[in-house]
Amino acid sequence: MADLPGRSSGSGSQAGPERRTPRPRPGGGPGAAWKLYRRLVEARIRSDWQYRASFTIHLVSQALVTGLELVALLLLLRLTPTLGGWSTDQVVFLYAMAAVPFALVDAFVSEVERLPDYVRSGDFDQLLLRPVPAMVQMMAVDFELRRLGKLLPVTGAMVWAVANVEVAWQPTAVAWMVLYLSCGFVLYSALWVAGASVAFWTVASAQATNILTYGGQFANEYPLHLYPGWIRAVMGFAIPLAFVAYIPTLFLLDAANPLGLPSWAGYSPPVVAALAVIAAAGLWSTGIRHYQSTGS
Repeated sequence: MADLPGRSSGSGSQAGPERRTPRPRPGGGPGAAWKLYRRLVEARIRSDWQYRASFTIHLVSQALVTGLELVALLLLLRLTPTLGGWSTDQVVFLYAMAAVPFALVDAFVSEVERLPDYVRSGDFDQLLLRPVPAMVQMMAVDFELRRLGKLLPVTGAMVWAVANVEVAWQPTAVAWMVLYLSCGFVLYSALWVAGASVAFWTVASAQATNILTYGGQFANEYPLHLYPGWIRAVMGFAIPLAFVAYIPTLFLLDAANPLGLPSWAGYSPPVVAALAVIAAAGLWSTGIRHYQSTGS
């Protein structure tokens, strides 16, 4: 009988094979990955729903915390009806354009921020041995539906702002708004993945990722031209958060443009989103190629 894999055919003791870093196994394509993701997410939802009281409390708390951020903004706008030349309606619209995609990414993508824990504990090896992309597994296994509580108040802010801004919402304008929101989702997702990928080189990256994501989102809720030049440069080029909400709001609402941005900038968010995806995917792939197993 042939020896089973991993067993020695001799009776004497032999040194075990050299431990190697697991390499990602080929999967069944996007269809298989999506099927597994859906099943894992459904299982997570059923699990969370077993504890309805805890689920509801967490959902409501997420909504309340996010709602308090909106209340703070509205209180500021009550004291200052215009902010950098932008009206209250325009600033609330800016807030919603930044917060809606962020809330979706926080629910569906932010689970990748746990990569340092996976790398430190050695559990990332298990993800690489399965025929499904490791990123898909992380987003599904750690999915929490209750995080969508953040979406409730920001969606209300979006509805209110759309109804009050002085814009004729023709089909073209609606299509551009949907495209901008999609680009915001993609940009935030790329930022989260890129920040988490740093864990392949140093597991002490969680705080830096939080600064980029949650800190960047907070800064993104206010008009870019209010900030000093170096912050505008960082948010416009190094971390392209300006393309999530500021530029879309500027051109959808024809708001005041103190920075003198050219008209073609309104077409740039899809391009920037595509470049961000390429950069984040490259960083993630490079990290996996250079990943060294913990050996545990």
